[in-house]
Amino acid sequence: MSYIDPHIHMVSRTTDDYRRMAQAGCVAITEPAFWAGFDRCSVEGFRDYFRQLTQVEPARSARYGIAHHTWLCINPKEAEDAGFAREVMSIIPEFLDAPNVLGIGEIGLNKNSRNELQVLEAHLALAAAHDLLVLVHTPHLEDKLKGTMLIMDAVANAGLDPDRVLIDHVEEHTVGAVLDRGFWAGMTLYPDTKCTPQRAVDILERWGMNRIWMNSAGDWGDSDPLAVPKARMEMRRRRHSAESIRRITFDNPVAFLSRSGNFRIDA
Repeated sequence: MSYIDPHIHMVSRTTDDYRRMAQAGCVAITEPAFWAGFDRCSVEGFRDYFRQLTQVEPARSARYGIAHHTWLCINPKEAEDAGFAREVMSIIPEFLDAPNVLGIGEIGLNKNSRNELQVLEAHLALAAAHDLLVLVHTPHLEDKLKGTMLIMDAVANAGLDPDRVLIDHVEEHTVGAVLDRGFWAGMTLYPDTKCTPQRAVDILERWGMNRIWMNSAGDWGDSDPLAVPKARMEMRRRRHSAESIRRITFDNPVAFLSRSGNFRIDA
C-alpha cells in the first residue's frame, strides 16, 4: 500500500533513508524549511538552503521514485531577530516558481514572543499575496495550546481560508480546537515527544479521520523516517480497515496538498 510522508526533513537524512522509505511504499514527501540545529547568520546561507530544497533534494528523491515537494520560510526558532527574518523572507519570491514549491512553511511560533508573532504575520501576508498553502509549526508542550490559539487567530486576521492551512504537531489537548475551526491537522510521530504511533491512533479513534494526517518529521534529532509505516501497522493491529489506513496515510494528504497545482505523485 502506497503512502505519503507530508512532513519530513530529508536534508538531514541519508540517501539510504530514501531507499528504505521507497521500499516501505513511500511515493511522495513534502519537506518544510526548518531550523538546521543552529542559527544561520546570513541571508546567503538561506539562499543556498532554498536551492537545496528546490534543486538538490528533488533530484535525490527521484532516484527512488519519490516525488519531492517543499515549503519555504524562516523557521520560528530563527525569527526572534525580526529584521534578519524579513531579509530572509525578501528572497523567498525568487524560489516560488520552482515546480516543487507548495507554499509557506513551516512557520508558526516557538516561544510565543512578540517578534515571532510579527514574523508569522509577515509570512501569512506573503502566502496571501501569492495564494499559497501554509504549513504551521506549533510550539512544544508547555506553550503548545497558547501558541496554537495565537496562530489560528493570526491566520483568521490575515484572511486566509483555514481549509488551506495545516496546523502540525497537534496533540490530544490541541487537535479538537484545530479541527473545530476548520483547519487541517497533522500528527507528528516521534519516538519520545509529540505523538507516538499508539497515541496518534488513539487520537484518530477519538476525533475521527476528517482533515487529519500523520507524518514523521524525520530530522537530525531523535526521529524515525519510517514512523508512518509503523503507525499503519498499529492501525492494522487494532483492526482498522485498509480503507481507513489509506485515507489517513494517502488520501487525506492528497486531498490537502492537491490544493496546490504543484503537487504531484510519480507513477
